[in-house]
Amino acid sequence: MSENLISSKTSLKGPKTSAKKQKGENKAKESSKGKQTQLGKNDEVDLSMAGMGHPEIFPLVFTTKTQEIFNCRVDEDVTEENCFKLIKKEDIIQDLKTRATISDFDPVKKVVLEYPGEELLVVFDAKFQYGQNFYFVASEEAKENLLKPPETAEEKEEKEEENREETLEVHPYKPPVHKPWVSLGSEKEVEEESVKDTVTKIKYMISRVRRKFGAPIKFTDKNASHVKDSYVECTPYQDKTFSIKMLEKDVGVQMVPKVREASTQTKWTYPKNAATQYFPRQLSDEEKEESLSSEKLKEFLTSVHLRMEIALQQNEIMDAFFDDWKALTEDESSSGGKPDVYLKAYQSFTDLRYLKDRSISCVCWHPTIYGIIAASARQRLSYEEQVNLSDKSLLQQSVILFWSFFDPIHPQLMLECPEDIYCFQFSPSDPNIIAGGCINGQVVLWDISQHEEKLQNAKTVADGIEITAVNMVNASIPNFCTQQSSTEPPLVKYCAVSSIQYSHKKPVTDIHWLPGYFEDNQMGATFENRAETCVQLVTCSPDCSILFWDIPATKLPEQPSSEEVKEKEIFYMPADVPDTFKHLDLCWKPLIKINLCESDTNTEYCPVRISLRELHYHYKTSEKVESLNTLEVPAKESPYAEMSSPSSKKLRVLENISTDFFVGTEDGEIVYSDWKMEVNSDSKQIQKYIIHTDAINTLQRSPVFKDIVLSIGGRNFAIWKEGVTNGAILQSSCAAGRYTAGQWSLTRSGVFFIGRDDGNIDIWDLLKKTHEPSHFQNISESMITFISPWTASPKQHFLAVSDDLGVLRVLEICQTLSHPSRNEHANILDYFTKEAKYLKYCEEEFQEYQEFQAKTELRWSWKHRGRKQV
Repeated sequence: MSENLISSKTSLKGPKTSAKKQKGENKAKESSKGKQTQLGKNDEVDLSMAGMGHPEIFPLVFTTKTQEIFNCRVDEDVTEENCFKLIKKEDIIQDLKTRATISDFDPVKKVVLEYPGEELLVVFDAKFQYGQNFYFVASEEAKENLLKPPETAEEKEEKEEENREETLEVHPYKPPVHKPWVSLGSEKEVEEESVKDTVTKIKYMISRVRRKFGAPIKFTDKNASHVKDSYVECTPYQDKTFSIKMLEKDVGVQMVPKVREASTQTKWTYPKNAATQYFPRQLSDEEKEESLSSEKLKEFLTSVHLRMEIALQQNEIMDAFFDDWKALTEDESSSGGKPDVYLKAYQSFTDLRYLKDRSISCVCWHPTIYGIIAASARQRLSYEEQVNLSDKSLLQQSVILFWSFFDPIHPQLMLECPEDIYCFQFSPSDPNIIAGGCINGQVVLWDISQHEEKLQNAKTVADGIEITAVNMVNASIPNFCTQQSSTEPPLVKYCAVSSIQYSHKKPVTDIHWLPGYFEDNQMGATFENRAETCVQLVTCSPDCSILFWDIPATKLPEQPSSEEVKEKEIFYMPADVPDTFKHLDLCWKPLIKINLCESDTNTEYCPVRISLRELHYHYKTSEKVESLNTLEVPAKESPYAEMSSPSSKKLRVLENISTDFFVGTEDGEIVYSDWKMEVNSDSKQIQKYIIHTDAINTLQRSPVFKDIVLSIGGRNFAIWKEGVTNGAILQSSCAAGRYTAGQWSLTRSGVFFIGRDDGNIDIWDLLKKTHEPSHFQNISESMITFISPWTASPKQHFLAVSDDLGVLRVLEICQTLSHPSRNEHANILDYFTKEAKYLKYCEEEFQEYQEFQAKTELRWSWKHRGRKQV
């Protein structure tokens, strides 16, 4: 043992290695064995390298703080050549008292206290021979052997050889003399082992007439007997055996079969076919008459007469063979046949100028105005271009287009964007405020309050355009061009954009407004928001970060002079840009930054979708939205213009706010964590689940159940229940196509829509089927990029679907998919609860099975050892 220790440790100091003398080996072995037994008695958990033959070595992890305290910094105080460091025992004991369990010597506290010497030897393990960056030696003899290795036998032999070479005389060089070769029979063995052809080879000579060289060749079928030259041409034909295309894939599998011996004392018998002949027992005529005329039978009939009569009446009233389970999900209004499930085409929008060769990235309905829908577009990039976004062409302007049901040809409004927009959202407290995330990681704010009246009067404007078009049928071409140019939608410039230095380093893939009833500070604490105005945002990006943005209150400055106002208007403030968020432009910084990584393994996660429980809000819409004409809302000032910063001392902390969130990563992982910063913990508790094989494109909470989350990525989807840490309560099988988008239904708790890369939409109804979609419908020829449902009225429900060709389609959802059936909410809730219990039960059963299997293998190993000893 000590010999191995010396040989392995002296290699750190120099290239020479040696072995100890025989007496030193015996003493080292005896001392190390005694030390091993002593440490084994005192320590409850043995952290030494006894399994490798070094019980006096204890590997440790020295953090940067510990290296600075004991002056053993890597590559400065200790190196791979000079790897030894002596530390006083008193200093280690003082560190254990001051730092307690945080000290790196805490796992070997007892070994340090029982060490007999005054100084401990700590060795820097640069090659991680024992699994950690440092280890210390718990034996005085081993410490001396490492610091002062004895002279080995090899070194003595080398010195003796050097002395001999000096004493030897120098002899002159004599060239070697050639000697005759003497055969010992090896050539016979070579001849016997050599391979020789024993079969005579057949020779063929193929000839052709000289004049036929270079002539065109024609292949025909002929018989050999009809040919004069006695040869037949071999005509080519297609062999189906070699036309099969096979995909080759290199797969490496490493496996070890389980070998198990079993014995039994059961006697094996040859199976035989056996048959038994029987006949029924029947009563004789006399016995029948006697039983029918008995008093016992009369009493029995009298006692069951009333119950039999009630049972017959119930059979007449109710059908005993009616299948209640099959009729559970049927609607009462159905006429007995299958209900019609469809998505009816209602409207479609596209633009040849701004949406040509572009893919729609995000779609949002206007929260309060009927028939207004907004869509953002981005360039269709390959995977290499997405990785290197600097190669993106900037020739085409990036905008967000607002469309109206009443004018599908011309956009009603356009929002100017500094870069392509990946996602955007309307503010719940003020729909005129819009926040978006760019492809370069910046966050942008718009204010469309000046154009709200134009969106509300979209129907009137559309009617006027139609009338003008009818009157201009016979008009000239120049007049038509003038009328077309007059319908150009207004371009709204952005109010503020975040600072590039403090923004995301990669595209903003998801953005959400925090609710208006609470507000976060820089430490992650949640306070009440008395203004009830949404002033905070949360964004995520594949740069492994989640940012919380705060819109600070505007401070009322002193009234400047009229000359200063004119100068600012001329040089700083364009006339068409709203001054709502001018104090944030190019200097907006995030309030909180969360880096998703594990401290133990330094594993980083790249979030692309985020879902917070407290984001479960609904926009306040008018109850009279059923009519197509929108109600005229009186103009009012934006709540963001009247914001004032309240005193933090008067605000109370909200303890019942959930700070947990789900994150979908770029690698298909689902991560569950908490954004609140803990004072006593350095790292966050992160739960990771690997189910999807591709990036997560949808991570949405159910509009009905706050703790139910739908995740879509790759070729499958999963449903999660918050609080269930065992995994997904429902996981789909691998689909034929790739899923690209998905959304829950706003009215039915068990229905959700999933878009695929082949242009189809799968409609899942958990009340009918859970293993496959209940219906599917083809929508487009290209990939579905985004799905957004909207409830216009209790009788009118829409589904916006965009594709990769830049076409936005609005589909009307049928009554079967929009109106919930009776007790649907309770049935779906019961289904999710049962799946969660079943998942927990399966995990417990699996753990019990593993424990039983481990015990069985242990018993078998002991029995096998006993048999070998006998």
